[in-house]
Amino acid sequence: MSRRLRGLPASPGVALGQAWWFRRATLDAVRMQGGDPESERARLQAAQKQAAAELAALRETQKGRLPPEELAIFEAQELMLQDPELMARVEAELAAGASAEAAWAKAVEAFAAQLSALPDPYFQARAADVRDVGNRVLRHLIGGSEASPMPEHPVIVVADDLLPSETVSLDPQRVLAFVTEGGGPTAHAAILARRLGVPAVVAVGEELRIVSDGMLVVVDGGAGWIEVEPEPEAVQQAQARRVLWLRERAQAEAAAHEPAQTLDGVRIEVAANVGSLEDAQEAFQKGADSIGLLRTEFLYLERTTAPAEEEEVAVYRALLEAMGGKPVVVRTLDVGGDKPLPYLPMPPEANPFLGVRGVRLSRRHPELLRQQLRALLRAGAGFPLRIMFPMVSTVEEIRWLREFFEEVRSALAVEGHPLPQDLQVGMMVEVPGAALLAEHFLPWVDFFSIGTNDLSQYTLAADRTNPAVAGMADGLHPAVLRLIRHVTATVEGTGKWVGVCGELAGDLQAVPILIGLGVRELSVNPVRVPEVKAAIRRWSMAEARALGEAALRQEDAAAVRQLVAFSI
Repeated sequence: MSRRLRGLPASPGVALGQAWWFRRATLDAVRMQGGDPESERARLQAAQKQAAAELAALRETQKGRLPPEELAIFEAQELMLQDPELMARVEAELAAGASAEAAWAKAVEAFAAQLSALPDPYFQARAADVRDVGNRVLRHLIGGSEASPMPEHPVIVVADDLLPSETVSLDPQRVLAFVTEGGGPTAHAAILARRLGVPAVVAVGEELRIVSDGMLVVVDGGAGWIEVEPEPEAVQQAQARRVLWLRERAQAEAAAHEPAQTLDGVRIEVAANVGSLEDAQEAFQKGADSIGLLRTEFLYLERTTAPAEEEEVAVYRALLEAMGGKPVVVRTLDVGGDKPLPYLPMPPEANPFLGVRGVRLSRRHPELLRQQLRALLRAGAGFPLRIMFPMVSTVEEIRWLREFFEEVRSALAVEGHPLPQDLQVGMMVEVPGAALLAEHFLPWVDFFSIGTNDLSQYTLAADRTNPAVAGMADGLHPAVLRLIRHVTATVEGTGKWVGVCGELAGDLQAVPILIGLGVRELSVNPVRVPEVKAAIRRWSMAEARALGEAALRQEDAAAVRQLVAFSI
């Protein structure tokens, strides 16, 4: 009997095939008490050396298969092996009498928890990188079983989640799709799926355990569901839809560098979300019209001191140059207070998502914000630069930010630094209260960028990182859409604009609704740019507006998605 399970869409497309559960390598029991600290330290150093050699070999074997930013994950893992903060924690545990494996395991988990507590899902997902390299060292210290071998034929890969080294161990020629119990759109299984161009559904939850090896499964990565043991008619429909999807994808990639215009000639900007220079280069290659979200946290993480101003200037300028004169929207530092940066001590918080993060943190450490703004303005001379502030929740905050920004800009002018002429300052709309009071924020900004990941979870009280409730935080819920519409209605006729930079912007079902509600920029993962542009070209603005208005009248996200399905 067939059964449909819902999760979150992570990579579009349709696949049909046999399920295969990925069963990861297991570790033997950890011995808690150690012997002489010197001998335990020697054991750990030997294991770290072996792990470093493996990671270097892995990077070498994956050259040509993975893009630079994915290869950089393993280079970063090599650096993690000797991270000063991590090793300081290890040394403290060894001095207290812990075994090498116990000291390493405890320190690694604390480091991973620090990343998990950051407000940005992109960096939360990077906690898997830390645990991955941690397990690699532990296997050399205590041993364990190997991961289950992949079948010789193509399969639907099913897993609780996948670590970086596990994803690259899979033969891409034998992967039809990914389905995971946990994870999210920024998890490694989702990233790899988008790289390979195969469908993926994540955060299905415990229901996924009804799937057994060999079961026939249909995966719809765009709609975010799988069908287990489908009926013959459903199999035929899936096969036809897969042929159509492959043909449309090829057409979208061929037209990726063309503008995205509706059937009646309305231009929509399709931008890219990036977190590194390599991401920006890929965005340019994929046809992105701009960078809609540059995450700057990569400059601040995994180091014991804040970056110097000159270092920031060099990095920002390289990113601006990589886009060849196209606009770049830079988000100022957005980290939380529960697990602070080593050089930014803060007391722990019970709920970092509702605590001191984003702008709230910047106001407590204005010297950090001042240096970042100085670096951005210096690097932006001669480029179209957009700066936006995260987690703004009150008008008083944005007023303070604009005044602070003008002070920084004036000081640079007095010092004789050339400054960007094509400059805009905006804010992210992630808090329902900010969306509802958009008209009061409007005089202080040139644009709004709606972060639908946080806006959805705050509006619907559902943590997107918790598989048990992640499916509830659907940005197509009418409550979220009404907030988006309120923001877009506020800017109409002002010459200002509204973009969306959350995962919803890359959801092909959401695209016509968002543009119909007045969104004029969609910022997505670079690999999604061609398909999002193609989706825009299928609609007239009149059709999109009608669909958007109808979506506002629905009772839940499922009804909205059904409405879109009937309209296509």
